[in-house]
Amino acid sequence: MAKRYKEEPTEQQETDFKMPAFDEEKYIQRERRNIKTIFISFILGVVIAIISVGFWVLLTGSFLRWELILLLGVFNMPWLRYLFSRLHIDLDGFGRRGWLTAYGTYFFTWLLILIVLVNPPFYDGESPQIQVAVLPGFQSPGGTVMIVASVADNVQISSVSFTYTDPQGISNSPPVTLQNGMIQFTYDQNTSLLGQYNFTISATDPSGHRTTVTGNFTYSADALSVISSRSTDLTSGDTITIKADRRISSENFRVYYRLDDGREINATRRTASDTERYETTPEVSGWVQNSTTSLQLYAEVSHYFLNNPTRYSNNVTASQPFPFSTGADKNIGTATDPTPNYPLPASVIQSATPGFEILIALGALAVVVLVIRKKKQGQ
Repeated sequence: MAKRYKEEPTEQQETDFKMPAFDEEKYIQRERRNIKTIFISFILGVVIAIISVGFWVLLTGSFLRWELILLLGVFNMPWLRYLFSRLHIDLDGFGRRGWLTAYGTYFFTWLLILIVLVNPPFYDGESPQIQVAVLPGFQSPGGTVMIVASVADNVQISSVSFTYTDPQGISNSPPVTLQNGMIQFTYDQNTSLLGQYNFTISATDPSGHRTTVTGNFTYSADALSVISSRSTDLTSGDTITIKADRRISSENFRVYYRLDDGREINATRRTASDTERYETTPEVSGWVQNSTTSLQLYAEVSHYFLNNPTRYSNNVTASQPFPFSTGADKNIGTATDPTPNYPLPASVIQSATPGFEILIALGALAVVVLVIRKKKQGQ
């Protein structure tokens, strides 16, 4: 069978394809049109952002503020079609890409300008934030009370003040200084006045926003006490029950004691959830058989502020020591010192999370895409 040979293209066939003519004028018109649409979209985004700032201020305090402002920005997108028509812009061949570019330019311009304008230094709508710790909230006569506050603002704090009122209604405003975002005041009781003391801390920022928090602490002879009925001829099996008023601190605190001014010995809770009942036994190391001893009770309160590793602490000392005597028991003083059977305050460092504005931007981008798709499906 004869073989077929592929014909080689002739020189005439190779030269039949010709490049289409480049229409320079049409190209220039199309690029000018695209530049105009982007510029108009940008200007509209700026204008709507400025208008949105007014609504942002009017919606102060509304939990739907961001959602309503987002709807305002999205629902103003159709103005682009109206403006393009009024300005006689030729949209022939504009296509999906052109509309996506126009809508995207408008939206992200609006979002960027809005975020800039509703934050310092252009606008400050946030009041200072104050977190307070009272160490302790319930103190024995003659003890000190430490009041520590973390004060923060999105711009800066221009002034802080502190005022306390004693049970007789006499107010005092000692000077306090803000250092590294913290203020600290220690009340040293130089009288035997018992009862509730009230205090107020205020902070003001440069925009005049003011935040005030109130609190109180109490002096009482009943902060710490031994409520066991037996105090003489104790054996290693006896339990000494201690009551610590829960108002000493809203957080867990350590209760301990000293025997004749000796080393610290921890008390444990009867049950981990009972914040008032603590107990110990002469079996713990430090107790001696056939002896008389004086037990002095203490409570150590502490607090950590979020993202601040500094530990603030203070002690409560029972208003009087408690006498005890032990009998002949070779097991007295043989057990190791227990550790608290409940968690104590610890430093908490919380890593930063993306701002809410970023989440809004991502959600808004999804809305823009859906709007564009819907419009294209309707054409």
